[in-house]
Amino acid sequence: MVSLQTPICEFGKPAIDFALPGVDGRIWTLADCRGEKGLLVMFICNHCPYVKAIRDRLVRDLRELRDYGVHGVAIMSNDPSLYPEDSFDNMKRTAEEWDFPFPYLLDETQSVAKAYGAVCTPDFFGYNADLQLQYRGRLDESRKETAPEGVRRDLFEAMKEVVLRGHGPEQQIPSMGCSIKWRE
Repeated sequence: MVSLQTPICEFGKPAIDFALPGVDGRIWTLADCRGEKGLLVMFICNHCPYVKAIRDRLVRDLRELRDYGVHGVAIMSNDPSLYPEDSFDNMKRTAEEWDFPFPYLLDETQSVAKAYGAVCTPDFFGYNADLQLQYRGRLDESRKETAPEGVRRDLFEAMKEVVLRGHGPEQQIPSMGCSIKWRE
């Protein structure tokens, strides 16, 4: 397992459209996912310990961000032949078990992850109402283990700032996680 950090935020970079199947049986596009005030595009998976460490906080934060007009979408781009825990059936089970308040989509060809420049799970791309990138950082200080209660909610606070000011914080701490499992 290779651990990577996300690159710095390319402020203003536009969100890239997609049409991907969700665990709910529907095809989702960028337009379907966006909120009135912003969108959080998340590259996650089922097997990664970094994702497992934050799942409950991710669900909590995305539920609260909806109240601010920010929606989210999670995309799984790993090759499930290498990691069966990341199969589509297991994605369905995970989304149901954790009651994801966002679509969970399969990027089988990995073209969406490549287009976004995603490098790891979790990798967060926070967009403003105009779908311009404003945040590329961590959820909080959790790594392979969940950080203690009461730590700063970096992603949540950044997205609230995006809603209120139209742009994210200048200082952002990169997300860290397992490398995306690219097809050969």
